[in-house]
Amino acid sequence: MKIITQKNIFTNGFIDILHICNIIIYMKTLDKYARTSQIVKETELKHIAVIMDGNRRWAKERNLPSAMGHKKGVDALKKTLRACNDFGVKYLTVYAFSTENWNRKKEEVDFLMELLAITLTNELAEMHAEGVVISFIGDTTKLSEKLQKILQNSVETTKNNTGVHLQIAFNYGARDEIVHAMKNIIEKGAKTEDVTEDLISENLYTKGIPDPDLLIRTGGEMRISNYLLWQIAYSEIYITKQYWPEFDKNSLATAIEEFHNRQRRFGK
Repeated sequence: MKIITQKNIFTNGFIDILHICNIIIYMKTLDKYARTSQIVKETELKHIAVIMDGNRRWAKERNLPSAMGHKKGVDALKKTLRACNDFGVKYLTVYAFSTENWNRKKEEVDFLMELLAITLTNELAEMHAEGVVISFIGDTTKLSEKLQKILQNSVETTKNNTGVHLQIAFNYGARDEIVHAMKNIIEKGAKTEDVTEDLISENLYTKGIPDPDLLIRTGGEMRISNYLLWQIAYSEIYITKQYWPEFDKNSLATAIEEFHNRQRRFGK
């Protein structure tokens, strides 16, 4: 026979209170996410671009190798991608490797190349099943032949999907992109009077993709870092001190709420 004591009553009561608190928190979270989805519809937020910064600092503060920070960054990307799907955001562009990142230590560069290859190989089937469309912007001709084939396979496999469009900026630099566009225009024989904003946009890596409505930078740094300079002319910019490995669905919802509080004038 179970003996009921004052201690048991207190313990059970405390557990019940915790359970109720967890339910309340869960319900508030659901309300927040429903509100976020409504904001996306009301504001017609289609495209979010992210500068995924802070992987190495996150690892350093925990006495971990930088490789662990980059691996956790992949987890954060998966969470963010699924959150975009849940909230109704159609396009997500992430800055994975810049043209300047080649200046990092060879060991880290090699690891980032291998991480992309492994991630695409291991996660492709799941992303394809979830309807994700994968594309890449940047000069991928500088990558190894093996990696190029992996990238091409992921693009080909998902090209007919209708879910979130994940655009990965790899070996990407905005100035390099604009130079590339200018060369394309010249090679096509365009005359001076033919050069317009539309013509330039049509020759960028992001051709056919709407400009970002919201640019998020994690890690607290207050700079653009040669990212989508043409495309973010009127994007709202949101900076968070959170490191990228810490970013999740709730973080994205907070950024979208801040976006909703902005007044987008487009120069008017």
